[in-house]
Amino acid sequence: MPDHGLTRRLARELLRQAFYISLAVLVSMFVAGKLIEDVLIKQALEGEAEYYWKRAQQYGARDLPDTQNLTIYREGVAQGIPPELAGLEPGFHDRKEPRDVTIYVNQQGMERIVLVFEAEQVDELVFLFGIIPLAIALVVIYLSTYMAYRVSRRAVSPVVRLAHSVQALDPASPDPEQLRADPELETDEEIRVLASALEDLVVRIGEFAERERRFTRDASHELRTPLTVIKMAVDRLARDPAIIGKSSETLQRIRGSANDMEHLTQAFLLLARETDQGLSRTWVSVNEVAEMELERARMITTNEHVSARVEQDNILFVHAPEKIVESVIGNLLRNAVAYTEKGEVLVRISGDTVTIEDTGPGMDPEQIKEVFKPFVSRQRQRGGFGVGLTIVKRLTDRFSWDVNIDSEPGRGTGVSVRFPNSKTRALT
Repeated sequence: MPDHGLTRRLARELLRQAFYISLAVLVSMFVAGKLIEDVLIKQALEGEAEYYWKRAQQYGARDLPDTQNLTIYREGVAQGIPPELAGLEPGFHDRKEPRDVTIYVNQQGMERIVLVFEAEQVDELVFLFGIIPLAIALVVIYLSTYMAYRVSRRAVSPVVRLAHSVQALDPASPDPEQLRADPELETDEEIRVLASALEDLVVRIGEFAERERRFTRDASHELRTPLTVIKMAVDRLARDPAIIGKSSETLQRIRGSANDMEHLTQAFLLLARETDQGLSRTWVSVNEVAEMELERARMITTNEHVSARVEQDNILFVHAPEKIVESVIGNLLRNAVAYTEKGEVLVRISGDTVTIEDTGPGMDPEQIKEVFKPFVSRQRQRGGFGVGLTIVKRLTDRFSWDVNIDSEPGRGTGVSVRFPNSKTRALT
């Protein structure tokens, strides 16, 4: 599963919760230890000192209590206050050497007492009643987190398996039976409902795609017959010496439109393919395709004020279906020729890039943004179908070829197509 998979996200979330809970327990135990040491012990020492002075005043007792953890020293009583403690100011003092003790100096009038508490005993108690319960609590938390992960993983595993089954479907011919092949997908009612819905969706998408492919194939096939008849009729009429002048120009327009329609039908057939199966890939010479498509463009146009030529620095070979390369170069050329009233259409082949430049009116940045949309391209303004550049964009996207447009109003337009992973050969 990818890093953002459902089970990994679930595991990360459970580990994050366990970390936060562990951090909270550790902080709580640390705070509790500091409270015991800084608050409870100090309060206990203050209470012992107050009790001692009260007892001494009431009974005149001068004896000093001496326990395992607490020792009291008083000036003038027994051995008095040890020299190392005599200079301490009233209040609390902590010492770590030679042993860990908490010292409380209390003064009543001119007399003072010093209470020395063995803090090591408290550290042991904190360890016994803090660290050990903490360790047990953390073990319980981690075990609970692990068990929760196991249970959650079993709960979501059918969803993950269903995702794998959907991912394994062949886009060209999805088989809904693959969604029923895993018996674990029948464990939960929700999973059965989801799998059934996906199965119905796969069936509907497959039927829809098949209808679209069949319609496009049949429509394109049926269009070829009348186009062939039209072209044959135009050729027969063109040989008639009685047809001259404007009638001949009309025939040329009919022939050009028939050729455009033939190219458009061929492009629709290519776009109708879901995959590239059936399209043989060979090393296609882009130079030869450019020369051939340029000749076709010359035959279509009747504008004598437009010249067209190919300028090449090297020979470029692309590993792709030849019809695809012809459609891309042909659509760009016909678009450039159709939109150039006067000047030149230049096909420049340099390195792995083909650039088709024209001397038309050019486009502003807003027009360039819209140029690849259907029925917006500039060819439609000249009587074309308005889908030439759209077809180019879809075909180049399918084969991961880069298309760029450089245009300015009044300076013409240049469309470049870069073919990655292509081969070049020097001109002979």
